[in-house]
Amino acid sequence: MALIAPSLLAADFARLADEIAKVESGGATLLHLDVMDGHFVPNLTMGPPLVKSVRKVTKSIFDVHLMITDPDAYAAVFVDAGADMVSVHYEAARHLDRTLHLIQDRGAKAGVVLNPATPVWVLEDVLDVADYVLVMSVNPGFGGQKFIPNSLNKIRRLDSIRRERGLGFAIEIDGGVGPENVEAIVQAGCDWLVAGSSVFNSADPAQAVRSMQQTADSAVLARA
Repeated sequence: MALIAPSLLAADFARLADEIAKVESGGATLLHLDVMDGHFVPNLTMGPPLVKSVRKVTKSIFDVHLMITDPDAYAAVFVDAGADMVSVHYEAARHLDRTLHLIQDRGAKAGVVLNPATPVWVLEDVLDVADYVLVMSVNPGFGGQKFIPNSLNKIRRLDSIRRERGLGFAIEIDGGVGPENVEAIVQAGCDWLVAGSSVFNSADPAQAVRSMQQTADSAVLARA
């Protein structure tokens, strides 16, 4: 099954509880939360207090994406704040194997993220550890960017590797995801699709989630 994961980065922060309720009414059960530190990427977003606060208003799965220079220092803090999943960038984690285990030992799923210019092969020795791999289909730091087509090739390669090696990691994509490319992304082998602007900037966020989820469901059936 492929899931649409609304990204709260594109939501109205003054009305987060209402925004979450909207997408959940459209069937969303996985929410993506982007954490940026102004160093690893040129933007600042949410911290642990915000995650802890919104955790009180929903039972949806929290997928926290750390775009920060020191994930070791903060990964456990975000798990304690309510994250069910935490992903860290290959480019930022100096001791990636240890970082992934740190997250898992804290009770959350651990993911590794690849920037657009980072090849899949660098993950060869941690794919048996990671619970999921997040492919960035835009350069991280800002929402509303255009989808990078080569991301589909990276998804296909990851899907091929997990089949060849019998591994169970999920594949996630983030950036430029919308109604026009959901089908191609899922057919390439993706499991979780992060969608921000295409959901929260639409006239009806619930319907946007519902429509993209239906497209993803059909693509899964076609892929099988």
